[in-house]
Amino acid sequence: MRRRRIYRISLILALILSILTLCVYSAWYMKTQVPDVIRIGYGDEQILNLGLKEVSVQAVERVSVIPGGVPIGVYLETRGVYVVGTSEVASADGLLREPALQIVKAGDYILAVNGKPVEDKDELIACIQANKTETMVLKLNRDGEELKVRLNAVQTDAGDYKLGIWVKDDIQGIGTLTYMTSDGSFGALGHGITDSDTGELLDAAGGSLYDTTILDIVKGVRGTPGELSGSITYSERHVRGTILQNTQAGIFGEADGILAGELGSETVEVAFRQEVETGTAVLRSAVSGERKDYEIEITEIRLNESDVNKGMVFRVTDQELLELTGGVIQGMSGSPILQNGRLIGAVTHVFVNEPAKGYAIFAETMVSAAE
Repeated sequence: MRRRRIYRISLILALILSILTLCVYSAWYMKTQVPDVIRIGYGDEQILNLGLKEVSVQAVERVSVIPGGVPIGVYLETRGVYVVGTSEVASADGLLREPALQIVKAGDYILAVNGKPVEDKDELIACIQANKTETMVLKLNRDGEELKVRLNAVQTDAGDYKLGIWVKDDIQGIGTLTYMTSDGSFGALGHGITDSDTGELLDAAGGSLYDTTILDIVKGVRGTPGELSGSITYSERHVRGTILQNTQAGIFGEADGILAGELGSETVEVAFRQEVETGTAVLRSAVSGERKDYEIEITEIRLNESDVNKGMVFRVTDQELLELTGGVIQGMSGSPILQNGRLIGAVTHVFVNEPAKGYAIFAETMVSAAE
């Protein structure tokens, strides 16, 4: 009798455990494998088994683009002077002072000094030196809101004046063009341009794309990302586009005819995220000096990933690219990924400890961000 009772209890516990496991798996599947919003092309029919989840289905016109894959020089102008942080200043009397402490914060943008607009570090420094130790008013942009603060510079033993604020203005670097449209619009990088110290997305006042020449390739190894080393030609006649937006999904703007000519006229449809499949795809890049396709494998698809830059995980399987770069390296961000004749995404990040693996953003996400 006792045995039968124990047996029944065991069966009941096993049943409860099975139900809990099924519930947890179902919740995980609905959250990660079924998109919250599904876009389908006009005239297309999508049959999806969605189970218990409500999904918004939007009929949208399919977009066609020209895949990129060429390196670009990026010059981004910030809106005002960006504050990285504050620090102490050794004053002329030998004391350490921090005049901006708890007044100016990392992530602020300095827009004006005493009512005079400042656009770069040199203008900010000139205003501080002219004001000396008199109280000055800084106009700031903090988290999208404008405010004014008052503070006094400290005179150093060298005779100059400092606020103890670490700043930067314009950002430069090398990335990859993801796509262009027939009207000359472009999308690139696959991720936004952020401050390396704070990780904050930079508020862009504008910027340009420039011709760039790849001079060297540093291969990625476990624990140390590789990179493209190149030269950006900063001159008016080498401007290849204008940056209009800096978003979490990439940079967007208008390109010139020369850049369009490099890509040719091949157009492909942009895949909806639910059309992306695990398995073979190609990564288009000109790291070798010639734009060509390299084979990769899509190993994981994250339809509802909160970080838009990590919608897919892939592995480089092409031996030629592995020998050339070791896998994914800095400067390849934005390299288009194609599958089944459609643009499905763009490279965003590398796995530092596995340089053959990387993250990618859905192309659909990039195109939507540009709208």
